Amino acid sequence: MKFGINTFLFTSPFTNASTKLFPKFKKWGFDTVEIAIEDPSHIDPAHVKRELDRYGLVCGTVCAAMGPDRDLRGDAKSQKTGLAYMTALLDQMVVLGCPSLIGPVYSAVGRADAVPADEYKKQWATVVKNLKTLCKYAEKRGRQVCLEPLNRFETDFINTCDQGLKMIKDVGSPALKLHLDTFHMNIEEKDQAAAIRKAGKHLAHFHACGSDRGTPCNDHIDWKPIAKALKDIRYDGDVVIESFTTDVKVIAKAAAIWRRMEPTRDEIAVKGLRNLHRVLGK
Repeated sequence: MKFGINTFLFTSPFTNASTKLFPKFKKWGFDTVEIAIEDPSHIDPAHVKRELDRYGLVCGTVCAAMGPDRDLRGDAKSQKTGLAYMTALLDQMVVLGCPSLIGPVYSAVGRADAVPADEYKKQWATVVKNLKTLCKYAEKRGRQVCLEPLNRFETDFINTCDQGLKMIKDVGSPALKLHLDTFHMNIEEKDQAAAIRKAGKHLAHFHACGSDRGTPCNDHIDWKPIAKALKDIRYDGDVVIESFTTDVKVIAKAAAIWRRMEPTRDEIAVKGLRNLHRVLGK
């Protein structure tokens, strides 16, 4: 099990200049960096890889930023744009030495509409078709795609582990895996540990976030059963802190962060990592 930090906590967008964060991440003790690439043109992946190597870090995951124009259940144009964007990310991941593309790869974040059952069924079939295309390309490039259920306020499409597993079954690609997040599960799952066990071998990425999007293990979530469930399924992937603060204005607005959750964002990273080491082990 490796511990990582998502770059959204400190910057948006991530650019070549953002690699100045790497010495700090290394000093704090992180193993991996989860890079949120909002647009492939923002970085030279070869440069970012050199800087990662320089500080003894790896890009464990690339986080997809799914805006309204990147929606695999949207109109034809947004489907095409979404596929082109994620295909470009997979190409950059090869250069970065990054194995996993993660996030809500099926739809635009914030699209939460109640639709009739027949319409939902049509959207589901459209996403299955598009993810088959994406995952076929991921297989060719030797990468995997980790699908993240989001809470009801951020999507009406895939909210739970069960729905994520159904999508994985319907797509039928070995490149499609599950990505669970304690913040979203805190809202949508009856039992987080049970959801982790149900995910089992399909779980390939894990976000450890406080119930308020603050420091993991400094909240009301019961972390001991979560730790035991991860151990029981022999989870050996990354555990990443994905928190947001008011310091990064664009992301704060997108994630509805209206107040300061912790004294500083550095504290979220440093204390969060220390807490995760204590609860999950190093």
